[in-house]
Amino acid sequence: MKKILFLISFYIYAFASNDIAQIRQTIENLDTIINASVWNVRYDNFIKYEHINDELILLNLELKKNLSPNQKEEITRKIATLQEQLNLLKDYKDINFIQSLSAPETIEILPKLTNPLAIIEGFSHIKKLTNEKEEYVFKYNDFKNLVEKIREKNSMLKELVTLEPNKNNTEALKLSDKKLDEFEQALQFASVSFSVYEKKVDEEITRVNVEIKVQSIRAANILITIIFVIVVSFLLKFIARKYIKDNERYYTATKIINFININLIFLILLFAYIENITYLVTILGFASAGLAIAMKDMFMSMLGWCVIVFGGSFRVGDRIKVIQNDLTYVGDIIDISFLRITIYEDITWESYIKNRRSGRIIFIPNNYVFTHLIANYTHHGMKTVLDGIDITITFDSNLEKAGKIVEKIVIQHAKGYTELTKKTMLKLQDEYSIKNPKVEPRFFMFFENWGMRISAWYMTNSYAALSLRSAISKEIIKEFNKHEDIKIAYPSQNLYLGKNTPTNFKEGEMF
Repeated sequence: MKKILFLISFYIYAFASNDIAQIRQTIENLDTIINASVWNVRYDNFIKYEHINDELILLNLELKKNLSPNQKEEITRKIATLQEQLNLLKDYKDINFIQSLSAPETIEILPKLTNPLAIIEGFSHIKKLTNEKEEYVFKYNDFKNLVEKIREKNSMLKELVTLEPNKNNTEALKLSDKKLDEFEQALQFASVSFSVYEKKVDEEITRVNVEIKVQSIRAANILITIIFVIVVSFLLKFIARKYIKDNERYYTATKIINFININLIFLILLFAYIENITYLVTILGFASAGLAIAMKDMFMSMLGWCVIVFGGSFRVGDRIKVIQNDLTYVGDIIDISFLRITIYEDITWESYIKNRRSGRIIFIPNNYVFTHLIANYTHHGMKTVLDGIDITITFDSNLEKAGKIVEKIVIQHAKGYTELTKKTMLKLQDEYSIKNPKVEPRFFMFFENWGMRISAWYMTNSYAALSLRSAISKEIIKEFNKHEDIKIAYPSQNLYLGKNTPTNFKEGEMF
């Protein structure tokens, strides 16, 4: 019987020893995982700091007692060593798992999205919040897993104490219970803190997503409206091209369409995103007052553009003359922009007499229509202009014959332009009150100091007046040279020397 009991006891002890070994191996494996955790390292350092601090307090109290010099020296050395250790662990002095695991009490709030450009900022804000949330979730789950390992280790220690109830195992279980209690309290607080934080983040993300959706729909509507305005402008240009045959009128029409189109798009964007129209009107009121003074010329040019485009005084292709600081510029309009008229200077009588150069690009501010003289040679479809040529013959020339020669040549060369001007004048009389317009060539004779001047006036091409003047001048001289009784007069003097001096000559007279 005793042998049986011995065998039973032996097998029980063997099985218990085997269980204890397995439990110890499991505890070692769990310790490896637990000790590798940052949270456990921080906690252990905090415990070490408390133990060292308590020991320092006891040593300082011991130092106040009546001790021998050797004892005091030994205690002082221990205090110095512990103080160094305490300084190394000072970062863990006020460690608090509740604070370190708590989620942020506040989150970044994005201002209300009021325009499509803010959509990008909205997506960036959502991404930032999501990353912060994922980072905190990772930290929370890592701590939660650590608590599970500590709980599992604590269960193993309880079994170990049951199987092997000794002082070391009991002390280890006591420390484990304390750690588990503190870690579970921290985990419970972190769970509540995370739920509040998660709710705030989700509410902010939902709000931003709703505002992004609203701004996206608004942007889509605005884009559709702008596309519609652009399509309408293209249709208007197509219609203008179809029904306006004059290239110059078509150019002006497209300028007006582009101006209206740009302003409509600007107004659409302005009123789509302005929050307070009254505030806008107030700001614009103050701003316009300052701008009106600082940018007077620019505003006058803008107003001048409206007068030019809608008044019809000038069009692209018109030949104009501008007088500025006693200088005269004659050229063809090649562009009418919002702020200025651009002309290409041509060779004209002004170039021949005064400027002696041409072919320049001249920029004329639109406000010149209010302050300077601008002559239009081709207004309202006019292609001709009156030009004059003068020639002086001597007093003893055959005036009648000379006059008829000039008349014949001028009428012959100007005939086509005269007929063209008559047709244009009929159209011009529908808009302006022109009584008895005379477009036929006109001729006059005047006394001059050294002869009779024949002045001939005729219609010529507004863009090529010098060419016709040159042709007429050459032919008149050619015809005059055929007749001996017609002589060209010009300033001259007679000089008499010696015996050839007239008897009635008086000093100072000029012949």
